[in-house]
Amino acid sequence: MVSNLLATLVFLASFYATEVAAVPYTGTGCAAVHVIAGRASTEAPGPGIIGALVTQVQQQSSQTVSTSSVDYPATLTDYASSSAQGTAATKTLLTNQVNRCPKQKIVLVGYSQGAHIIGDAIAGGGGGLLGATTSPVSAIVAIVQMGDPRRTRRASYNLGTATGLLREGMFPRLTSQEYGATLQPRIQNYCDFGDTFCDSGLDTAVHLTYLNRYQTPAANFILTQIGG
Repeated sequence: MVSNLLATLVFLASFYATEVAAVPYTGTGCAAVHVIAGRASTEAPGPGIIGALVTQVQQQSSQTVSTSSVDYPATLTDYASSSAQGTAATKTLLTNQVNRCPKQKIVLVGYSQGAHIIGDAIAGGGGGLLGATTSPVSAIVAIVQMGDPRRTRRASYNLGTATGLLREGMFPRLTSQEYGATLQPRIQNYCDFGDTFCDSGLDTAVHLTYLNRYQTPAANFILTQIGG
């Protein structure tokens, strides 16, 4: 498992170097919607390539949409430590945002390890969990994950060509770490057949290209969840 991660490190780093930055919210006070982005492994600080999805939502929404990014190592070489730090950072970022803007609608998006950490922040894992009934979690109206290493085959919110198949992610979520029933309809988790990380397959190219296939459907889902 670790050897597979290391073998793709250089390839991921070169691919993710072409990230798209989200359009910043330049107003004062609290925007109607706030999107928190978790970047993929080896990407430079910021939203990473999932920022293209954030940008599309900002450009197409009729509401004000602000955004922030989880500050964490996003490394493959010490994945357990990196993901635990990312989970803790996501919890802090989410909690602070909800405390600052309690009426704001929150969206979480994450790619690869970024999908891993936003999931663990909400449902549990290496860094604990917030709890389904806490104020920060109740503010969440949408979650989009792409290439999630913690994907399980049993989840009702799974999308993509790996849906319903026997394989799971490299670190599948335990039943005790599942999202609450209220939150599950607000989630889309994209994984395609053969993905190295979310389907335990051998196709890294599949893992790197979710936005090519699912960016617009994911944006439409978020826009519906936030109310346009």
